[in-house]
Amino acid sequence: MYSYNCRYNHSGDKLLIEFVKGVEKDTFLFDLMDALGRINPKIEDYEELWMNEEALFCINSTAGEFTLSKDVWGFAFIIADENQDCISQINEMLSINDLFVLIHP
Repeated sequence: MYSYNCRYNHSGDKLLIEFVKGVEKDTFLFDLMDALGRINPKIEDYEELWMNEEALFCINSTAGEFTLSKDVWGFAFIIADENQDCISQINEMLSINDLFVLIHP
């Protein structure tokens, strides 16, 4: 199982999805993309930020573009600052998937 939270960023003006448990599993990316199948997500670009030990996935979907940031410490975030409706749709899809559990801080 994966635990996540839908919350505002540190500035308090944009929603994001924060994954806090299960990100380290080899199946995380596959399970996430499967859970978001309704919006047909496609990884368009991938970049490793070795200084931050982080990977950025630029994803396009029928709900719009979003970015998945995943680090080696077991955290991941979905960000779509210019498309907040996309975050709401992702939250909705995750909330009905048995592999993902919404938590509240």
